[in-house]
Amino acid sequence: MLPVAFLDRIKSQLGNDAEYEAFLSSYDQPKYQALRLNPLKEGAVEMGANANFAHLSPVPWAENGYYFESEDAPGKHPFHSAGVYYIQEPSAMAPVEKLDIKPGQRILDLCAAPGGKSTQIAGKMLGEGFLLANEFNPGRSKILSENIERMGVANAYVTNETPANLAKVFPEYFDRILVDAPCSGEGMFRKNEDACDEWSLENVKLCAERQMEILDSAYTMLKVGGRLVYSTCTFAPEEDEGTTKEFLARYPSMKLICDERLWPHKIKGEGHYLAVFEKAGEEGTQVSALNGKLTGVSEKELKELREFEGETFVGGKMPERLSKNPVYIKYGDNLYLTREGFPSVKGLKVIRPGLQLGEIKKNRFEPGHALALALRPSEVKRSFDLKSDGNEIRNYLNGQTIETNVEKGWSLVTVDGFSVGWGKSAGGQMKNHYPKGLRINY
Repeated sequence: MLPVAFLDRIKSQLGNDAEYEAFLSSYDQPKYQALRLNPLKEGAVEMGANANFAHLSPVPWAENGYYFESEDAPGKHPFHSAGVYYIQEPSAMAPVEKLDIKPGQRILDLCAAPGGKSTQIAGKMLGEGFLLANEFNPGRSKILSENIERMGVANAYVTNETPANLAKVFPEYFDRILVDAPCSGEGMFRKNEDACDEWSLENVKLCAERQMEILDSAYTMLKVGGRLVYSTCTFAPEEDEGTTKEFLARYPSMKLICDERLWPHKIKGEGHYLAVFEKAGEEGTQVSALNGKLTGVSEKELKELREFEGETFVGGKMPERLSKNPVYIKYGDNLYLTREGFPSVKGLKVIRPGLQLGEIKKNRFEPGHALALALRPSEVKRSFDLKSDGNEIRNYLNGQTIETNVEKGWSLVTVDGFSVGWGKSAGGQMKNHYPKGLRINY
């Protein structure tokens, strides 16, 4: 049941009995479901009318966004494991569209979990530039990292930091910042009953205070001439227009380009609010991050990686689109690929510093799952394709061994041409290297 105080305020906001009744009736309608095709997966965007999902129809405000019907069950399809698409509430796709992203920019998603908006940003960056996806909650930051990996994103760091700590490291560093702020969740009442149960006027006030603290840090990190998009999934004026007004009052250099509210009785989606700001002033020289220069491992330490590259990749080298101006760093037991000009991870709580290539073990290199998902079959010497509607791909995702005559060595396993993981062939069999924690029981 919707809270009485919430309904009283909504009635006052709408100011029209007919519209208020339309708003109430929207809660009796089924929620809309959508997915976003991944431009980083070669061929994915062309799947808008793919026969596997016969009921797709475009989300009007989102590039590559499509509504689907529940009977399609895309979350259980092998394409989901391959990062061909991200399942995302349709209204939640709107804020990133307002960022006006250009490949090559430095972009921050400040409150990024579970990763829908970060991966949407990454898709628009097309592998160029630097993306920092941050989440303060440790558990949610790991989910964010898993989704960055699944979607094949190679040019991103994932951090688990407070906005205030990041602001100390990255003053006036980012061209674009998204603040999809923690909120009272009023716009999700139809989708999530828990949000309704947890709602209170006191929580609305607390959320508004927290949002301003986050925006204070975002302002510090935004370049002059940069764009900031602030969004919530609530209807509360205190958190939406009120926060926007307070932000403008605190920072006169911020100019409001537009703000809008998405109402569930007017669109095919849940409730959302967004405001678009730009930072005026004279553009100076873009500063570097203050936590030191990024330093990589020596070429001598990459001996096993180079041997793997020679055996695995077409041309004997890592694809150039992934390894432009490469810097290799060791983080824990794993080797990561970053790029010249990317910031140092020194002093930051980092979950994923770039593309996880794999692990250098004694006299050998073992490739990681993230590398597989970032690759295309045309880039490797050996690949093994499984049909999305067959049993073999489901057996693979379940961790089973595959019978095959593929040449001995590491093979990129694909589903209808989309990379999904690694296998290692020998003696007529392919040992399964799909991560145990991701395996699916169909």
